[in-house]
Amino acid sequence: MAASAVPAPTIVGRRIGNEHEPIVIVDDFAPDPAALRDFAAERTFGIPVTAYPGIRAPAPPTYLDAARPILATIFGQAFGLTGAARVIDLCFAIVTTPRERLTLEQRIPHIDGAEPGRVAMVHFLSKADHGGTAFFRHRSTGFETIGPDRTAAYYATLDREVRRDGPPPADYIRGSTAQFECLCEVVAKPNRAVFYRSALLHSGVIPPDLPLSPDPRVGRLTITGFFAAR
Repeated sequence: MAASAVPAPTIVGRRIGNEHEPIVIVDDFAPDPAALRDFAAERTFGIPVTAYPGIRAPAPPTYLDAARPILATIFGQAFGLTGAARVIDLCFAIVTTPRERLTLEQRIPHIDGAEPGRVAMVHFLSKADHGGTAFFRHRSTGFETIGPDRTAAYYATLDREVRRDGPPPADYIRGSTAQFECLCEVVAKPNRAVFYRSALLHSGVIPPDLPLSPDPRVGRLTITGFFAAR
């Protein structure tokens, strides 16, 4: 019996919000997502030093080999990065933090880095729909991206809002709130990847019934990547 053909990746780009920021969605991103899930199941995950609300483990060294032509297209055409992008970090990630233990930073949208020329990726690997990625506008400033020129004003405004209104509920953010407007949500599908600038306000969409299991076969398994121009 002939082996099943591996679907070719499909790439869809769009611009969101008032700032017309690019996001790129790639379906069938990896040629063998089942092998990645098996690899993750054999790894030892640890608690990261970042604010990620869960555990992480290094992705396999060959993870990006098949995707390099796609990445060159995405980085060049959508984000204007010339030359090969440098990998800053590439890890499996599983959301495991109970809602009542979330820090203030983990309850609101965040950025992955304010530096220009940086791109982030989330690759959804769970077989079930375990929540996608949403993008936001901060209502009072109107900011959708937080670059170096906005950092001080944005965080000062956030601090005033929390002192005035109190902290947000102890839960993962879902949809629009009094402080943040949801611009769009990229729905998670197995083997779908989404790319966006690291300075774009975003958050994982964590359904209320999501099992916060550390088991890669059960929990919300993704690979997160961060890239920069060389």
